[in-house]
Amino acid sequence: MNDTFASRAINYNKHLRYCGELPNGFQVLNPYLESLETMEVMQQFYEKYYNDSATRKFIIGINPGRHGGGVTGVPFTDTKRLKSICGIEMKSAQTHELSSVFFYDLIAQYGGAESFYKDIYINSLFPLAIIRQTKDDKWVNANYYDDPVLFKMLKDFMIHSLKKIIDLGLDTSEVFVLGKKNAIFFQKLNNEAKLFGKFQILEHPRYIQQYKHSEKNWYIDKYMNALNMAKEKR
Repeated sequence: MNDTFASRAINYNKHLRYCGELPNGFQVLNPYLESLETMEVMQQFYEKYYNDSATRKFIIGINPGRHGGGVTGVPFTDTKRLKSICGIEMKSAQTHELSSVFFYDLIAQYGGAESFYKDIYINSLFPLAIIRQTKDDKWVNANYYDDPVLFKMLKDFMIHSLKKIIDLGLDTSEVFVLGKKNAIFFQKLNNEAKLFGKFQILEHPRYIQQYKHSEKNWYIDKYMNALNMAKEKR
């Protein structure tokens, strides 16, 4: 395989492991290890949209949801939109995620998946899904910042992971951070590791879908304005 953004992203995902400690009641899910089909569809996705050496802007999420990127291996992409928008079918799972709905409405506004992914790469501060155990022994989605001990245990891995992600071919002069709380922790990491220049905070897609759905088009316009301004600076 030629040295492209796709080949670097695929290689990064193939070797992605978290072997560190976790507090009691938390687990990390690695879709690339748990499903051969996830590895296959992830490769199809990157070979379809990232098979070049272009430098891309970076959108930084929190950590993948277990019904989106935690299944498909593609950030903010559930199996529904992976098939209907990207044309890649996943047979071993069927998932629906609110954040994915918002992102693919944004992508449509941007001009479609090919145009969007030509300019943008998405990943998260912690690149794997996290789940936590509830009092009634159910496992639910969790965020890396839900527990101070969890963040402390993950912090060094997150910085190491960001450095590897930058090497895929990212413009580090300005990045887009999803969620205000995520931005607080991003700033802590960035102050320590000095990885990125400016950053702009955008409301998280799940927050928009869940609490601001009637204003969704306004938020899509906000994203579009931010991303288009960044595009014009390049």
